[in-house]
Amino acid sequence: MNNKRLNVINLHNADYKEVWDIQHSLRDQRIQHQIDDCLLLVTHPHVLTFGKRGKYENLLVSKEVLEQKGISVFEIERGGDITYHGPGQLVIYPIIDLKNHDRDLRGFVENLQNAVVKLLKDHFDICAHNEDGIHTGVWVGNDKIAAIGLSLSKWVTMHGMAFNINTDLSYFDFIVPCGLTDRGVTSISKLKGSPADFDFVTELFIQYFSNLLGCIPFNTDLENLNGTKT
Repeated sequence: MNNKRLNVINLHNADYKEVWDIQHSLRDQRIQHQIDDCLLLVTHPHVLTFGKRGKYENLLVSKEVLEQKGISVFEIERGGDITYHGPGQLVIYPIIDLKNHDRDLRGFVENLQNAVVKLLKDHFDICAHNEDGIHTGVWVGNDKIAAIGLSLSKWVTMHGMAFNINTDLSYFDFIVPCGLTDRGVTSISKLKGSPADFDFVTELFIQYFSNLLGCIPFNTDLENLNGTKT
């Protein structure tokens, strides 16, 4: 274990573009060794994002429908195809220097996935799994409960994972999620039949992910990030 500091910043509900800009700023600072590793946590208003492999045929409704529903659309630099973010979904953006974690991107993705798998099993009796080498993300049966799409610059990560806690899954009907026509989506609330405590699940994720990564989490904000020389 590295036992390095992990700055945990909960942005609560924030606009997608605003947080995208924050990620770019933090990644630049991390590359320049001005801050320690960071974990951003947020819930976005309704938004669709296209990754580098995104195909517009996987968007199933018109621009007019998106405008009526108040859904924004962004083309971004993460991997993957199209996905949805919205209320009730925990979006996790790790700004992590993998040079301090054996330059192991696959292991890092496994840590993200396993944090969700373990907390679902331990606290909700939900048996989830990942599919190494097939499809990224966390699955319950044939349904995805957490989607992953990352970008990497000079070994520093950006973008991350979307975890469906109390998400309104009907918004996924507007897209072919991640471009997979034979798979579905699910959430904790759908599987358990009632809403989960969002803040509780958020804290659980922080604990599990920090342990798997070998870091010590410190709650902070953007104005008080801890400097680093590592």
